[in-house]
Amino acid sequence: MTALRQRMLDDMRLKNYSRHTQSTYLSAVALFARHYKRSPDRLNVGHVRQYLLYLLKERKFGYSHCNVVRNALRFFFHVTLGRPQERFDRLPCAKIRKRLPTVLTVEELRRLFAVARGLRTRTMLMTLYGAGLRVSELAALKPQDIDSQRMLLRIRDGKGQKERCVKLSEHLLGVLREYYRTFKPRPWLFPHCQDSRRPMHPHAISKMAQRCAKRAGITKRVSAHTLRHSYATHMLDAGADLRTIQVLLGHRNIASTAIYLHVSMARINAAPSPLDLLYAEGGVNAMPKPMP
Repeated sequence: MTALRQRMLDDMRLKNYSRHTQSTYLSAVALFARHYKRSPDRLNVGHVRQYLLYLLKERKFGYSHCNVVRNALRFFFHVTLGRPQERFDRLPCAKIRKRLPTVLTVEELRRLFAVARGLRTRTMLMTLYGAGLRVSELAALKPQDIDSQRMLLRIRDGKGQKERCVKLSEHLLGVLREYYRTFKPRPWLFPHCQDSRRPMHPHAISKMAQRCAKRAGITKRVSAHTLRHSYATHMLDAGADLRTIQVLLGHRNIASTAIYLHVSMARINAAPSPLDLLYAEGGVNAMPKPMP
């Protein structure tokens, strides 16, 4: 590891950034330097602008990815290099179009779990859905985070470095126990396949979920995060209130949780149709007369 890379890593540790953010930011700076074939401390915000345009136009990356790269490079220049004169405020941050989350049906979830090849894969998928976890939170789980006495799952590495507890279902506990007896994982609940000292990478978990969805014949655009969306929506359908779901998901703002109101079939079906109500009052006699 170069001295510059180590300094940036130390800066992020002092800021108490999550392991996932550290890995993402370091990778973004390394790829930026590789693109220009020179040390990143010899580049400036003008190079960043051209690099972001390259990612959008040539590499066809999305705006969300480019925003993460922009934030990583801003941290590198402003904090690690101590160059606040690099004016990132003049570098536009893309506005991301809000999309409704993809939600799997109960039948699709059963098919997804059924096609999972091996106990390890099935356990990961069921834990993502059964506890509504982010991919990074699943990767950070340790065996001691399973509290079978209180039927809770402790999330130590949540977004924003926030800890929380989620309900542990009886079925998920049974699956986790079978998985632990078979693999006896240490220190991580889902360690890296080639190095058990490291947790499984979130990107690998996402790819695994996509492969399983394809084998299950699910035509929707599925990622590991889709299971978290499905958990929240099905909780809402079952009658849980938004505030409870907000706490379980670890959302800072309830507005982030409220998006599930738009995809909850129970809420949509329960909403009355004004047109049906209009004609229910007067029946066929209330039908409008045709215009001359």
